[in-house]
Amino acid sequence: MPAVPILPLLIEPEQLQPYLADPAVLIVDLCEPTRCAATGHIPGAVHLNYADLVRAIPPAMGLLPTEAQLSEVLSRIGLTPDRQVVAYDDEGNGRAGRLLWTLAALGHERVSLLNGGIHAWNAASGVLEAQFRPPPRSAYQARFAEPPTVIADKDYLLARLGQPDLALLDTRTAAEFAGLDVRAARGGHIPGAVNLSWTDAMDPQRQWRLQPDPVLRKLLETRGVTPDQEVIVYCQTHHRSAHTYWVLCYLGYPRVRGYPGAWSEWGNDPGLPVEV
Repeated sequence: MPAVPILPLLIEPEQLQPYLADPAVLIVDLCEPTRCAATGHIPGAVHLNYADLVRAIPPAMGLLPTEAQLSEVLSRIGLTPDRQVVAYDDEGNGRAGRLLWTLAALGHERVSLLNGGIHAWNAASGVLEAQFRPPPRSAYQARFAEPPTVIADKDYLLARLGQPDLALLDTRTAAEFAGLDVRAARGGHIPGAVNLSWTDAMDPQRQWRLQPDPVLRKLLETRGVTPDQEVIVYCQTHHRSAHTYWVLCYLGYPRVRGYPGAWSEWGNDPGLPVEV
């Protein structure tokens, strides 16, 4: 068994280059399939459809799949418990972030996010491959970590609302947060939440890499989101907020959870409180 490299949580294209042929590293491409077909992918990467990472029980559209579903999906891409996963996509790393958050929910700790995704790879003149090679199938057994430390469900949130050590971070647009852009039965936000659009953490001038650390910390601290709190992130379906989850982890926030029910569940439940 080859030694598994210890890669940083946030990895640059130049840092990934030496590991393209390393069997201990599993590079997962979550780009749109049409983009992959047109322009190629990082050599050796396996493709994963984002739809395989979410389960819909309307109106909640971004729930976690079952353990059996995830066992099948992750076995299909050849994941084993000891492999280092590096994920990327072509839209700011929201889909890649959702994969890594799912792996965290399963207790899989060896994960990295490619800073800037495929755009940064292309800007660094990274080699591309035209065709995905079918990965050897594994027998991955998905088991959610108990007790859960990265997942917040509706009941957990209700029990924590209003407590001083909780920061609730809504990563949707300002219009969604204010109830002007309504994407559920009700507009607005969860009481006590503060708003930070997920794209504010990215630098469009640097291929959508993360903003420098001091900028990220100021964005959070000016909103009262500090490392001594438990932070729960959400958006519409825990797609955008999965990216923000990893921003917080990268910055060293020790207690971070994602709410996969998100606004598609909360905003459609008339029994839950809402602020506008």
